[in-house]
Amino acid sequence: MLTQPFAESIAAAEEIIKATPHIDTEQDLIEGYDYLAGSIRASLQLAWAYDRDFPFFAMSTGPYTKMGLDNPDTLYFHSFVRPDAEYVVTGTRGTTRDLSFQVLNGNYSPVDVPDSLTAFDDRDLEIAADGSYEIRFGPGSSKPGYVQLGSDAAMLVVREVSSDWNSETAGTIRIQRVDRIGDAPPAPTLEVMGKRYAVAARMLTSRLNTFLAFPQWFYLNLPVNTLTEPRPTPGGLATQFSSVGHYDLTDEQAMIITVPKSDAPYQGFQLGSMWYISLDYINHQTSLTADQSQVDPDGMIRLVVSERDPGVANWIERTGHARGYLQFRWQRLSRDLGPEDGPTVELVSVDELPQRLPFYEQARISPKEWQARIAARQVAVAERMLG
Repeated sequence: MLTQPFAESIAAAEEIIKATPHIDTEQDLIEGYDYLAGSIRASLQLAWAYDRDFPFFAMSTGPYTKMGLDNPDTLYFHSFVRPDAEYVVTGTRGTTRDLSFQVLNGNYSPVDVPDSLTAFDDRDLEIAADGSYEIRFGPGSSKPGYVQLGSDAAMLVVREVSSDWNSETAGTIRIQRVDRIGDAPPAPTLEVMGKRYAVAARMLTSRLNTFLAFPQWFYLNLPVNTLTEPRPTPGGLATQFSSVGHYDLTDEQAMIITVPKSDAPYQGFQLGSMWYISLDYINHQTSLTADQSQVDPDGMIRLVVSERDPGVANWIERTGHARGYLQFRWQRLSRDLGPEDGPTVELVSVDELPQRLPFYEQARISPKEWQARIAARQVAVAERMLG
């Protein structure tokens, strides 16, 4: 059977899910099977996007194909490239806070992070008055507007990041191999179909093994219920710092995270499940950017992570996840961040919040106002996904 390798990989992937050490409850297992379904969809999609001669940008992850603690504020795209070919990327710059490009020498694996051969953001582009731009990637010239591909370049990754979901609009982007413009790809054959199913099979199990290993490298070796100082994000991303941690809370506990509102164009926080993916950020407030947050009169943002509703605007919903990951990102930075730019953490009981939040009364929000916030998230995500 042509699909046999992929069928076998699904069975192997199910065993990976069932054997994951963090599974403690039925909810954990149910979420694992949901994560598996998204990974199956993504692996098929990405295998059919593997064309370095007639490339296009595929969405690497999204609300229903999550991986790698995906940022709810980011649209992720990637395209495969040959290091010896020339590609032209054209697009229009939207009004989002950051648009960045990164060339990798491979894909993520359970034992390694691919090297970043080059990374830059749109401040390095010549953008016309109408928002259009063009970049060429290839093995040759180093003239302006041309990015040299290393000898082992394999993938071009593009990230577009929003801070205000309701007011910012995404741009457009496309990629073409220069010497194939105007040509058509050959008709698919059974051999090609077989290769694609085999590629999807390898992608599926590798994807699960890789991103279940990531937290061991970067999160679980840290003290629980703490956050690191801001530090450059691993992986060679341009002008991005992160602060990370993991939490373990009872339903009566709340975590107050206090952080200065940054001068960075983008500052965002999110929770992640033990599957190392974002929580439901469409129907729940499991993430906030600086623009979405209420900023206190002293210039600080105070986030409250809890299961019980504390009745404040900056509530970060745990949605039943007693354990999980904490992540801050700052992007498009023009300076390095120090400890004073990062978060502090305090554990309190939910009932203590009125006494422990210095601007508690200003932070209060009614159930009707909360419902309006969630409705706005639902609309904004739908519009972003539809482009």
